[in-house]
Amino acid sequence: MSRAPAATRSQFKVWRKITTRWADNDVYGHVNNTVYYEWFDSAVNAWMVEQGMLDIANGDPIALVVETRCSYAAALTFPEDVEVGLAVGQLGRSSIRYRIGVFAAGVGSAAAEGEFVHVVVDRASRRPTDIPPDWRRKLEAIS
Repeated sequence: MSRAPAATRSQFKVWRKITTRWADNDVYGHVNNTVYYEWFDSAVNAWMVEQGMLDIANGDPIALVVETRCSYAAALTFPEDVEVGLAVGQLGRSSIRYRIGVFAAGVGSAAAEGEFVHVVVDRASRRPTDIPPDWRRKLEAIS
């Protein structure tokens, strides 16, 4: 099975620096795959909070994760700084598909890349609702 070339930095619009922790390494001496999903969640939701889109405690609507995936190209370890790139790949009526790249600091190709899908829902009913217009404008800006 051939693998597509790793994503490059130019494919992402928003960046978040994360420092690996001792607990991130697994018994094989590299960052465990589950940690990447934590980074995805943190990068997306921190950006949404910074943009005033998401009020975790009281906001309505909220965004729930319905799908994730990740492909790995190179190992990352502790101690190391990583840079997580974020862009919107697709906007639906109530769904947002983010593209995410995880890069070793200063490296041009991704060590891992993936997708993270939110569905925007009403806080009380948990039923899908339209992406609010102000959210849509901000999401389109990083598409």
